[in-house]
Amino acid sequence: MKSLIIPVTIFALLATSCVSKKKFVALETKYTDTKGSLQKTTLEKEALAAKFATIERRVETYNQKINSLKSDNVTLEKENSLKLDMVGNTAVISKETRLLMNKTLAKVDASKLAGAKNLKDSLNLAVAYNLKQSIDISDLENSDDVNINIDQTVVMISVSDKLLFNTASYQVKRGAYKLIAKLAAIIKSEPSMDVMIEGHTDSRTISNAVVQDNWDLSVKRATSIVRLLEKKYNVEGSRLIASGRGSTMPLVDNSSSENRRKNRRTRIVILPNLDKFFAILAGETGLKN
Repeated sequence: MKSLIIPVTIFALLATSCVSKKKFVALETKYTDTKGSLQKTTLEKEALAAKFATIERRVETYNQKINSLKSDNVTLEKENSLKLDMVGNTAVISKETRLLMNKTLAKVDASKLAGAKNLKDSLNLAVAYNLKQSIDISDLENSDDVNINIDQTVVMISVSDKLLFNTASYQVKRGAYKLIAKLAAIIKSEPSMDVMIEGHTDSRTISNAVVQDNWDLSVKRATSIVRLLEKKYNVEGSRLIASGRGSTMPLVDNSSSENRRKNRRTRIVILPNLDKFFAILAGETGLKN
């Protein structure tokens, strides 16, 4: 209807005002151009509205991704604060564990602390200190014959032969039960830990009715301790490993009775999640001796 209005008006003007044909054509051309421009503008507006709607959807998607990444970042920060990674031969510990370690090191004898040259040495001192406090071997006879060390994430407790066994025997002394009970409490406190009991002898040969050689004696001693941990102190057998090294890994040369005494030992090798283990030893879990 609109398209008919202007031509009618123009004809009326021509009839009343005698508008020239040239002006009429110019007006008609201008009308056609204006109509075309309006249609083009309408189409452009619709296209822009569609693009804007697409952009809005993309912005919303990006915002959702950003929020998701922020949430993931918070989660990763929490995980990283508990994470333990290995880089080469160096243990990289979490911030929480480093704080616990520093608190413990403040209690360590200054002369021992002076010998700590790197992170591994410091961690060694801190874990050994806390482990000794947790096991509390001060009330045991010959408690100096219990040595604790850490190599990367492996905690090793070396117990002298004379604390555990009589000469050439694999029967655990009754007096050693208190120590084994303390070890069992540590082991049971964290289910993620596996434990290997490793027997060692000196180089002197042995052979009798029940023991064939040093290999046999070292394995039987390890097995005796494993049985106690499982049967008497209820440590799950699936977490225990019994092994014997015979006389193949001496600490020192077997050239004297004193050196042979050092080589006769049992090692308790604990393979823990070090962060959890350190927290346990620091007393955060309420572990009691």
